[in-house]
Amino acid sequence: MPFYTKLGTIPPKRHIQFRRPDGALYSEEVFGTEGFVGPTSTLYHIHPPTQVIGWKTLYSTEAHYVERDVMRMRHAKSAMLPPKGDPVTGRTILYGNSDVEIGVCVPAEAMDYWFKNAQGDECIFVHFGSGTCHTTFGTLKFGPKDYIVIPKGVTYKLVFNEAKEGEPDPRFLLIEVANGSHILPPPRYLSKQTSQFLEHAPYCERDLRTPELPLTFDKRGEYEVRIKSRGLVHSYIYKYHPLDVVGWDGCYYPYIFNIDDFSPIVGKHHMPPPIHQTFEAHNFVICSFCPRLLDFHPQAIVVPYNHSNLDSDEVLYYVEGNYKARKGIEQCSLSLHPQGIPHGPHPGTVEASIGATSTNELAVMCDTFRPLYPTQAALDIDDLNYPRSWEGEHFPVSLGVATNGAVAHATTNGHGTNGHAAPKKVAGKGSSKKPVKATKSARSPKPAPARNGRSKTSNTWD
Repeated sequence: MPFYTKLGTIPPKRHIQFRRPDGALYSEEVFGTEGFVGPTSTLYHIHPPTQVIGWKTLYSTEAHYVERDVMRMRHAKSAMLPPKGDPVTGRTILYGNSDVEIGVCVPAEAMDYWFKNAQGDECIFVHFGSGTCHTTFGTLKFGPKDYIVIPKGVTYKLVFNEAKEGEPDPRFLLIEVANGSHILPPPRYLSKQTSQFLEHAPYCERDLRTPELPLTFDKRGEYEVRIKSRGLVHSYIYKYHPLDVVGWDGCYYPYIFNIDDFSPIVGKHHMPPPIHQTFEAHNFVICSFCPRLLDFHPQAIVVPYNHSNLDSDEVLYYVEGNYKARKGIEQCSLSLHPQGIPHGPHPGTVEASIGATSTNELAVMCDTFRPLYPTQAALDIDDLNYPRSWEGEHFPVSLGVATNGAVAHATTNGHGTNGHAAPKKVAGKGSSKKPVKATKSARSPKPAPARNGRSKTSNTWD
């Protein structure tokens, strides 16, 4: 979808005669978007793609949201979700709104049919497992940490390899468009003239894996294709294999991008979340938080600052590593921070992170521009203690206590954080006790060499 490509055999011009070996015409299909003024691809089928019989409605896919009148921090522990269903029926939607649905799938069975989402694009982040995604446009081999972007209307089947002994069950995060828009690279990464990825982009065309051969399956029989549309899944039967394309070209197709190929942007001071942006659609974005070097100012605070993203709800899916700003988070956790409440580092994590020069965190974030609501499935795995995890002392006691009992400002080399002399310890108002002298361990320590060779001041207090 980001750039023009082709696969298989195609004629020299569009909409001209292109014949099969037996002399019959191949069936041309223009696969287009936005009323054929958006990205399109042209496919050539052995059989007319219109030959379908035996249609019936199977089940509803409408997500039912609960606690729509409750706004609080949330933490869903999806690691406890048991395997169920196949890569489509096993999907569990946890959060969503009218623009996007976010869920997790731990499939227990193989798909014995093909699937087409005619409602919206899908972004599948493969956490565990490997296999093959067979599509109308060709074959995509996938593995851990792959984003599989499947545009609306593409017929496909996800086939996972059997997990080896000791390996976790296949698992993926699903981010599905609900408003009819498309998941695309951010426009600021692309040239306005050519749509080429620009030099400042954190990934480029070389990082994208496009469909490969085998492409064509010329078989007759009865093949089920399930189509998601109108909030329902419908079953259709084809008398030939649905992947009967001999060639195609265009700018609308599925592809894979591995999160390890994302090149993080780093800075002297802490950078805002948009530097991690990977994809976007209407009213939401997808970001990749990857292992990277941290901010290199001598006094940098390397964990995120407290922030109020006033227009967005934020969902973070934790893949692996040590997420320095959070406590109690585990692999496969999903945290939800609503736009109405400021959020930031957990108590103690700011001081503990000072001096760190790199991070091994890996997470996928989805920021939405409408409020997200949970499903009952999200409440079933909800950590009710999470909203209170910011309580407690965020900063250790510094050199003294002010007259009103408040903690005095931390100092650096004997000076306050604003550059003025640090306040001396005094007794509390009305107290008959004498002021207590600062102990040796509480005095400003001498600068020590940092791991990256620069001098830093310890901020660890007794």
